[in-house]
Amino acid sequence: MERSAGGEGPRGVLRPEQGAGLFTVTPVPPGPALAPFVEYHWIVCWDVTGRPPYEQQVLSHPSVHLVFEEPGPLLYGVNRGVYTRRLVDAGQVHGVKFLPGGFRGFTAGPVQELTDQVLPAARFFGPGVDALNGEVLACEDTSEMVRLVEAFLPTPDADPLAAQIAEIVQVMTADHMLLRVEQVAARFDLSPRTLQRLFAEYVGVSPKWVLRRARLQEAAQRADSGAVDWAALAADLGYADQAHLTRDFTAVVGVPPTRYVRGG
Repeated sequence: MERSAGGEGPRGVLRPEQGAGLFTVTPVPPGPALAPFVEYHWIVCWDVTGRPPYEQQVLSHPSVHLVFEEPGPLLYGVNRGVYTRRLVDAGQVHGVKFLPGGFRGFTAGPVQELTDQVLPAARFFGPGVDALNGEVLACEDTSEMVRLVEAFLPTPDADPLAAQIAEIVQVMTADHMLLRVEQVAARFDLSPRTLQRLFAEYVGVSPKWVLRRARLQEAAQRADSGAVDWAALAADLGYADQAHLTRDFTAVVGVPPTRYVRGG
């Protein structure tokens, strides 16, 4: 999840208005030692006591997440589909969102090996992460949660390529005029093949997937904000036509854009 409280339209969170009052998302920036690797910590608190379980869907970002949760901490590779989080009763979780490319120093192999995987965090951080889990989740103070997690996490050696990858993904996400992998490669003076190889090694998904996901997140966010001129939006986002946007959106989200707006 990205950036704010349920119901405030965070990027990637689908239909955030439905979760208003049920959960909050608190982002916390990392300390200086982890800033080259971590985008931010996120703490989700919820209370649906006396209500049916609530399922929140998220169009995931090209990032790896470490999540302290019950019954134990997990490592989430990039999810190429729609991630669904089921909230029951009341509770909280603490997540660490790594920068795109930022997790490479914490794993022995290419980040692509983690894509669409949910794995025990101890595989990457040792058994101490399991012991820490209960202590983190018992905290009532957000700053204390962050302090515990940051004191535990190791600091890899600096990697200029990881920093470059994070910059590339940030530009790809922000600049809707970048529509093709070849354009991105040219912007950063790389060959398309080199860019694809670096993304497999550091990000876990292809540059094409990152471009497509950024456009779909933008489309969903605009849909959640109110009435949408879908033909104009398709043009803004670089789609060939409205039908192309509709096919892309439906394939990932599961419903056509117009039905999504109606809540269907």
